[in-house]
Amino acid sequence: MAPIHHSWNFNIDRFLNPLIPPPPWNHIPYPIAYWFGFRKTKPQGTGNLMPIFWAFLGVFGAIAMIEAVGKHVASFPPHHVPLIVGSFGAAAVLEFYAIESPLAQPRNAIGGQVISAIIGCAVGKLFLLSDNFEDIKWLGGALACASATAMMALTKTVHPPAGATALLAVVDPTLIQVGWFLIPVMLLGCTLMLGAALLINNIERQFPVYWWSPEDLRQPNSMFRRRTSKKKAKETESKPEDASSGEGDARYVSDVEANAAAETELEKEDTIYAADIIIKPGQVIVPEHVYLTQEEQQYLETISKRL
Repeated sequence: MAPIHHSWNFNIDRFLNPLIPPPPWNHIPYPIAYWFGFRKTKPQGTGNLMPIFWAFLGVFGAIAMIEAVGKHVASFPPHHVPLIVGSFGAAAVLEFYAIESPLAQPRNAIGGQVISAIIGCAVGKLFLLSDNFEDIKWLGGALACASATAMMALTKTVHPPAGATALLAVVDPTLIQVGWFLIPVMLLGCTLMLGAALLINNIERQFPVYWWSPEDLRQPNSMFRRRTSKKKAKETESKPEDASSGEGDARYVSDVEANAAAETELEKEDTIYAADIIIKPGQVIVPEHVYLTQEEQQYLETISKRL
C-alpha cells in the first residue's frame, strides 16, 4: 500500500479559475484577436527551419529591445540596474522557440518571473542582515531558488529561467544593490518580451496556446465534453493487479464480472459513435481529434439548449 502522502494534491486553479473571466474573443475583431493567439482554424504544422528563423529574429529583437529600453529609463542608473538580467536569455529561448510549451505561456512567463523576483529579493534582504553575508550568500542563493521553484509549482507558474532570477537576486553583487527595484525591472522586461513574442510568433505560428489555463473558463460544469478515441482508451486501460492468494483471485474475477455488468449506456454509445458529433439536450459530445474554436463550441451548445 502506497504511503498516504503520495496521494496529497493541491490544485490552485480549482479556486482561481471560477474568478478568471473567459477570453473576450467574441467581442474583439478577428484581425486583432489573431495577434493575441486566437485562431478560427487549427494552425498548420511546419518544418523546423522556419521556426528556427523566427526564433532567431524574435530572440534578437526581444533582447535588444529590453536592453535599449533599459538604457533610456531614467530611474535605472540610480538603482544600479544592469543592462539586462541574465535569466531573460533563457526566457527568450522558451518564448520564441518552444512556444507550445506550457512553460512559455504568459501566465508562466510573467507570473514565474515576478514570484521568483519577490522571493529572491526577500531572501537576499534577510541574509543581508548578517555580518557574514559574503560567507553565507551561497546558502541564500540555494534557498531562494528552491523556494521560488516550490512557489511556482504551487501556483502553476513554473518557468525555468525564473529560477535563475531568484538565484541571481541573492548571489549577484549587482542585483543585490538593485534590491526590491528588481521586481519592476523584471515586470518591464517580461512585458516587453511578451509583446515581441505576440508579434513575431503570430506571423506564421500561434502564440500563446492559452493565456491562463488550457481548461475551459466559461463555466465549471460545461455541457461540452471530448470523447476519447478507441485507440487511446485501449492504451490507457488499466491492467489487473497480481493477486497474492486464491481469495484475491476470486475477488478479482468478481470485480471483473461486476464491471462488465455495470457498463453504462454512455460507454456503449462512445464505442458505437466514436467518430460522430452528438448533440443532446444539455450535452454536446465531440471526438477528441476534431478541432473546434470557442465560437463553434458555443454554437453547438446553443443548439443543445434549444432541443
